[in-house]
Amino acid sequence: MKKIFLLASLALALTACDDILDITPQDRLSEDVVWSDESLIKAYHSNLYTCLPHGFCANMQSKATDEVYNAKSGGIEIIALGTLTPDNVTNLRSTEWHGGGNLYVWDSAFQNIRKINIFLEKMETIDITDKERLVAEAKFLRAYIYFMLIARFGEAPIVTQSYEMGTDVKFTSNSFDECVKFIEDNIAEAMPALPDTYATTDANFGRATKAACQALLSRTYLYAASPLFNPTNDRTKWEKASQAAKTFIDTYKQFDLYPDYESCFNQPSGTDNKEIIFARNFTTTNGHQAPMNNLSRRYGGYGGWWGGNGPSQNLVDDYEMQATGEPAFVWNNGVKSVNPASGYDPQHPYEGRDPRFYATIIYDGAKYHGDTFEMWVSEDGTSWGIDNYRQSGDNPMGNYVLRKFMPDEKTTLSWQTTYTIPWIFFRLGEIYLNYAEAEFELGHEDVCRTYLNKVRGRVSMPDIPATVTGEDLKKRIYNERRVELAFEEHRYFDLRRWKLAMEIENRPIYGVTITKDTGNPDENTNKAYKDELLLERVFKPEMYLLPIATDEIRKNDGKLLQTPTWRE
Repeated sequence: MKKIFLLASLALALTACDDILDITPQDRLSEDVVWSDESLIKAYHSNLYTCLPHGFCANMQSKATDEVYNAKSGGIEIIALGTLTPDNVTNLRSTEWHGGGNLYVWDSAFQNIRKINIFLEKMETIDITDKERLVAEAKFLRAYIYFMLIARFGEAPIVTQSYEMGTDVKFTSNSFDECVKFIEDNIAEAMPALPDTYATTDANFGRATKAACQALLSRTYLYAASPLFNPTNDRTKWEKASQAAKTFIDTYKQFDLYPDYESCFNQPSGTDNKEIIFARNFTTTNGHQAPMNNLSRRYGGYGGWWGGNGPSQNLVDDYEMQATGEPAFVWNNGVKSVNPASGYDPQHPYEGRDPRFYATIIYDGAKYHGDTFEMWVSEDGTSWGIDNYRQSGDNPMGNYVLRKFMPDEKTTLSWQTTYTIPWIFFRLGEIYLNYAEAEFELGHEDVCRTYLNKVRGRVSMPDIPATVTGEDLKKRIYNERRVELAFEEHRYFDLRRWKLAMEIENRPIYGVTITKDTGNPDENTNKAYKDELLLERVFKPEMYLLPIATDEIRKNDGKLLQTPTWRE
């Protein structure tokens, strides 16, 4: 993806498009210079890719879900506490170090749409090499931005031209279906000029491709068919979702599930990985510090301040037992109990679980980088393990540490190391799950199970048997997405599009307290495990969508309506 990384000499000039094109100061390039130099035009175009936010930040989006304990820091806690309003929603803006988990993107989205529209307008009169491909990439990016908008807000103004700074233009939103049509049109216009794929080892990997376009259609149509956006359960929408996923599977056969689930997410950019469809690559000069943000204090990570990224007991509970393929727990009227058919042993809660559990979460007794993690506390409360939050506020309070995305054993853990693990936007595992869900909704349960079992088979989980049908099979679809796609910025949207957030997001967040009999040397009998209430959460019906900030509504003099769920 070398063409997407800006040259250092151009960084100042291309930091802000509005500054480049609307001002002619001494310390940056004027509009005439930018659009008369092919190298600067291409640098401008490469900068458009920054419109796609990656998830490697201190406040991961998981903090707004039941995947982690929200440590009430950085603004994102307004989701968990149910205090979200149009007046504070901008707390959910994101930066790498702070912010709201890539949630409030309204203003940045339209800033980036303006940049894209400027590029497309300029290309109408300027000829450069690879022009058709670059225009196609810009249209893909515009489609992706509109998907981000409708997933969060349900509707958005469709803007197809740039406006001079200071132009008095008032916008009103187009409907969800109109925005979906706009996404379709941009993808249809983009695909002919794009290559099918780039291998992850290719220097151009990270640019738009036909495969990325089809993956975006698959996700868009799945959302459009889901209960939040399809309240009448229009079957034709599920048919489109199914067809988009199946078209990907049948057309792009070069993709395959990466054989090792953990390694799929912890190898540096440029590693051969046939599962990744589209991702943001990094270099050592343009990388991230995600591992140090998320690991415990043991490695010098700021696990406490960033500790809201520590996985929750809620997530741990949902990993099935490998031997039986059964859920460890069942829920009845909001009450959790052990599933006797699962083989789960409360005295040894981390034994025999779905292998994705071990690839995603560091728990008491887990080994990582040659160290055994210790989250226990003694019975008298006077001693504790090095990884317990009592040892350091920089350890997550829930007593679990994130493992997914963390480097493999060969990689140094240090603040002096710049990590290049890519952020994956689309991968084949998601497409299989999209297809399984759509086929289930169309009544094709056998096809649904086939594709769920493909995903499960990669980690040697038992097939879901043919006797699991109806609502029980739907629950397995939902849980399969939960564990397979954990921390990949799907859970927040899945719970909302399924209309399950009123149930799930009103459950408290739990961690675990592990009490150790320090006088008993037998590791098999000297610990007891108890769920620990960490946070009471509140979810309200209007929160199925994000509101638009009050200031944005005010600027449009009443023409821009508030998000549908926030209008009354």
